[in-house]
Order: sequence, then structure tokens, then C-alpha cells
Amino acid sequence: MREALGFLTSLGGSRQATPEALAWFGPVGALLGLALGGLWWGAAQLWPRPVAAAVVVAADLGLTGLLHLDGLVDSADGLLPHLSTERRLAVMREPDAGAFGVGVAVATLLVRWSALASLRPAPLLIAALWCVSRAAMAVTAARVRYARVDGGIVSSFRPAASDPGTTRRAPPPWWLFVAMLGGSLALAARWSMPGGPVSVLAGTIAFGAVVWLALRRIGGFTGDVLGAAGLVAESVGLLAAAARW
Repeated sequence: MREALGFLTSLGGSRQATPEALAWFGPVGALLGLALGGLWWGAAQLWPRPVAAAVVVAADLGLTGLLHLDGLVDSADGLLPHLSTERRLAVMREPDAGAFGVGVAVATLLVRWSALASLRPAPLLIAALWCVSRAAMAVTAARVRYARVDGGIVSSFRPAASDPGTTRRAPPPWWLFVAMLGGSLALAARWSMPGGPVSVLAGTIAFGAVVWLALRRIGGFTGDVLGAAGLVAESVGLLAAAARW
């Protein structure tokens, strides 16, 4: 769990990523969501909803070390313009932020803030959305083709085929994601029906759409794609939750 905590958040210190950490992505996401949900509730006791929403958005960026936001910016710059596959991967590795990345980042943060500002504090909803987004990251990292032939930070989660210990270090199976999805749906249902489960499902579909786009345009996923997909999934889920149910 410490490996997953260290990779997904700015807490726990820097740790070597291993396939075993993937099984803890969902639980770490749920804990992070509960912490942010508790902060949301506390901030709403002190300030109006728009201010409390801004506090939560800022705290989420701080707790994740802006890792997912950086992935969103890089992915938007690489996946959205008309480029060759090689050029897309090169752009996603460059530290600069282009117009596509800045525009998508601003729009995403605005959606997150406005959705939170329109809702009453809902720790269970945040826990559900953050859990399913991290669980989806784990399944993608374990099961979807990695786009870079020269490896990358996420490749550490994938045991090499030549590793004699692969059977003992196998990535989490699909049923673990199904369990995390079921738990997220149950948490969201405790918050609201049908808005909660619909929000979780909408976020899951949005995550899949980002991964599908990456598969079409670069032939697989990267660490940036995982961060982008997770952030988009949470934002779409919040947007669905803010609908007039």
C-alpha cells in the first residue's frame, strides 16, 4: 500500500513501483477521496460553497503533487493536435505546455470547481469517484499495451515476461476492478439515487474514452494518459452528480 500511496500522492515518500502496488490503487483512491470529502465538509462550515469548492480543488492538486494535472496537460498536447505517432509521444515527453494542454487543464479545473460548488459536501461521492478512477488506472496499467518502446515510469508496474517470478507477481485481475467498481457504486448510492451510481458509471466511461483515444493515436497508454484519464473520469463524474436529478 505504501508503494501505491507514494506513487499516487505526495505522501508516503518516493518508492519503487512494483506490480503488487496496483492492487492498492483503488483503496488509496478511496482514502484520498474520503480525506478530501472530509475537508470539503469542514471548509463548508467556514466558507460559502464556492470557496469550499476552491479549497477542495487546491487540496486535491496538492495531495496528488499535480501528477495527474501534468498528465492531462501532456496528453492534451500530444493526443489532440494532428501529429504523427512519433511526434505525439515526443510532445508528451516535453516539459512545455501548449495551447491544447492549457485549454483542457483550465476547462477541467473549472468543471471540477463549479460542480463541487453546486453540491452539498458529499464525502461518499468523492470517495467513490476517486476509488474507481484509481482502480481503472491499475487495470489499464496491467492489461493495456504500453505505448513507449523505451519504457517509462509506469512500465515498472508490469512484470517482464522473462521474470521467473511473474506468476507470483502477476498484476491484479479484472475481478478486482469489478469489485472496486461495485464498492464505488455502493458508496455513491448511499449518497444519492440515481445520481450517485450514474456519476460513477459516467466517470468510468469517460476514463475508457481517454484510453481508447490513446490507443487510436499512439497505440497504447503512457503514464500521462493514466493521469489524464483519471482526472477526466473524476471531473465527468462530478459533472454528472451536479445534474438536476
